[in-house]
Amino acid sequence: MKDFKKYYHITAPPEEVYIALTNPFTIELWTGEPAEMSTEPGSEFSMWEGSIVGKNLEFEEGKKLVQQWYFDGQPEASIVTIKLHPDKGGASVELKHTNIPDTEYNGFVEGWDNSYFGSLTEFFDEKD
Repeated sequence: MKDFKKYYHITAPPEEVYIALTNPFTIELWTGEPAEMSTEPGSEFSMWEGSIVGKNLEFEEGKKLVQQWYFDGQPEASIVTIKLHPDKGGASVELKHTNIPDTEYNGFVEGWDNSYFGSLTEFFDEKD
C-alpha cells in the first residue's frame, strides 16, 4: 500500500472549488459524466460511471472533504482527504490519498493529475 500527497492550484475561491467537488450537477459539468454525491456523512458516492465509488466520511463547508474509496478485497480503508486553502488568485488544494494498492498507484497518480484535478483546473480556467 502506498500514500500520495500533492498540492494543486485552482483559479477559484475555496468555496467555489468545494461546491465543484460536492455538488453532483457541478461535478457533471467538469467530469462530463453524471455523478452521485451528497454532503451527508455516511452517504455513498459514485463518479465517472462508477470508476470511483466510496463513502463520504466528513465535510467542512468550503474547507475540507474526507472520503473512503472502495477497492475490492482491500483490508485497510483507502482514505482521500482534500483540504482547501485561500491562495493568491484562487485556492490551494491539498490532496492526501492513503492506502492505494501498489499495483494501482501509478494509475491513481496519473488520474489525480490529469482526469481529476486536470479537469477541475480546466473547468475553472474556462470560466474566466
